[in-house]
Amino acid sequence: MADHKGVMADDSPDRLGPDYAPRRTIAERAKSFGKAFTTKEGLIGSYDYAFLFRPNLPFMKKSRKAAPFFGLHDKMPIFLAMILGFQHALSMLAGVISPPIIIAGQGGANLTTDQAQYLVSTSLIVCGFLSAIQITRFHFYKTRYYLGTGLISVVGTSFAIIPVATGALAQMYATGYCPKKADGTKLPCPDGYGAIIGTATLCALLEIGLSFLPPKVLKRAFPPLVTGPTVTLIGVHLIESGFKNWAGGSGTCSSRPTSGLFQKCPSNAAPHALPWGSAEFIGLGFSVFIAIIICERFGSPIMKSTSVVLGLLVGCIIAAATGYFDRTGIDSAPVASFIWVHTFKLSVYGPIVLPLLAVYIVLMMEAIGDITATCDVSRLQVEGDLFDSRIQGGVLADGFNGLIAG
Repeated sequence: MADHKGVMADDSPDRLGPDYAPRRTIAERAKSFGKAFTTKEGLIGSYDYAFLFRPNLPFMKKSRKAAPFFGLHDKMPIFLAMILGFQHALSMLAGVISPPIIIAGQGGANLTTDQAQYLVSTSLIVCGFLSAIQITRFHFYKTRYYLGTGLISVVGTSFAIIPVATGALAQMYATGYCPKKADGTKLPCPDGYGAIIGTATLCALLEIGLSFLPPKVLKRAFPPLVTGPTVTLIGVHLIESGFKNWAGGSGTCSSRPTSGLFQKCPSNAAPHALPWGSAEFIGLGFSVFIAIIICERFGSPIMKSTSVVLGLLVGCIIAAATGYFDRTGIDSAPVASFIWVHTFKLSVYGPIVLPLLAVYIVLMMEAIGDITATCDVSRLQVEGDLFDSRIQGGVLADGFNGLIAG
C-alpha cells in the first residue's frame, strides 16, 4: 500500500490480528545475533560514517550524496546503531533534566540539593525504561490493542506540567501547605512535590481511558483549534521562565529584594553571586545561545541534533573558568543513583486536579501529532487500521508511563 506521498510503506510485520507465520527458533536467533557482532557487515557495514561528522562550513565542498534511509524493519550495523542511539540520548538530555530542575528549584518546591540531584538522575533512568516500553510495542493477547508504538518514540519529562506545578507550589506556600521561615523565606516542600506527583498519577487514568477510543473521535473531540492555543500559552509561560533564568534565576532573587538571602542570584552564598539582570549573566546565557546557533548553522548532522547539549557544555566551561560554580555539589553527589533512593509522600491536591486533566489531554494530542510525524518521516502508513493501532498503542503507553512514573 502506498502512503499519502506515494512512497511504498511496508508495515507488514506488525499485524492487527494473530500472527500464524512460523517463528524463528532460538538457534536461528542466536546465529543472527552472533553474525551481527562477529562480522564486518554486522558491526560497521558499508555506511559513510564521515557524513555524520562532516561540518557544513561555507568554504567546504558540499556533498550531493544523500544519506541512506533505514526503514523500520531494515537491519542496521551495530556501530551505527550505537552512534545514532547515543545521538538520540544526547538530543533528549536537556529536555529530560530541565523540568525536574525547574520544579525542584527556587521557583518550585525549593528541594534540597540531594533531592534535586535525585530527581535529575531518576528522570534519566525512568525515561530510559519508559522509552523501551513505547518503542517495543506489546500486544494484548486475543485483542486488537497494543501498548507502545513500535517506532523510535522516546519518552521524556513534559514541560506542559511546569506552569501547573509551579503555580500549585506557589499556592501551597501562600496557604501554609508548604513551610516558610518567619521572614518569609521558603523552606523545602517535599510534601508539596509528593502531592503534585500523586495527583498527576491519578489524572493519568484519563489518558489511559481515552486511548481506547478511535483516533478520529479524539481528533474531533479535541481539535487543534482547542489544543493549539493551550500549547502556545504553555510555551509563552516557559519563555518567561527561560528569560528570567537567563538573567540570573526565576526564584526569589528575580524580584530583586533589598535584604535577605536572595539579594543576589542564585543566592548570596553562591560562588559568584550577582544581582538579577547583571550583564555577566546575560553574557553567559548569550554564549550558550550563540553556540547553539553555530552548531545549527555550520555543524555536522550529529552536531545539529545535539546542539542544545553542546551549547550547554560551552556555557558550563565558561562558567567553570570564570568561577560561577564550585565542585562542592559534584563532590557531594553520589557515585550512582537509582529510583526509590528518595521517596515523597503521595497525596491528592484537589485544586490542581482539573488543570492536570487538561494537561493530560494536551499530552495525548501531542502524542498523536508526534506519532503521525514519526510515521510520516519513517515512510510508514499515516492512515488505516495499522496506523490507528499505533496511535492507540502510543497514547496508551503515554498514559501508562505517566501512571507508573509517579
